[in-house]
Amino acid sequence: MERGSSKHGARLDDQLEKETRGLVQADREVRGEEWKSAEPSGEDQPEVDRAPDTTLTGGVPAGLTEEDVEGRARLAAVLGKSIWPADTGTIRQRARDEHATDDILALVDRLPDGAVYANVAEAWEQLTGHKERHRF
Repeated sequence: MERGSSKHGARLDDQLEKETRGLVQADREVRGEEWKSAEPSGEDQPEVDRAPDTTLTGGVPAGLTEEDVEGRARLAAVLGKSIWPADTGTIRQRARDEHATDDILALVDRLPDGAVYANVAEAWEQLTGHKERHRF
């Protein structure tokens, strides 16, 4: 297997990855001891940025609109992760139990009786006809 590193061996590559995993996943400093953290830029130095020549913004997955992303996120926030897979009756009951807003209740009431959904994306596709397309 080609690792693509000519400076380190496999063991050191794995150790370096382990040391930076928390910082990469959390997108913030995760060290408990302040002296281990990198120092911020000085007053006369430019700010450090992940993309210095561009502005990073959130994206909309292919096949969805911004309204789809917002609506699906609101539906997911009400329903949670623990109910999946779920049938229509379970989804409706969870929405009522969680005191969902009227627009979310109206949405879930549009789901056909007896259908089973593996996740919120499948339920959203049934409701709107919009499906997230993956590019890989």
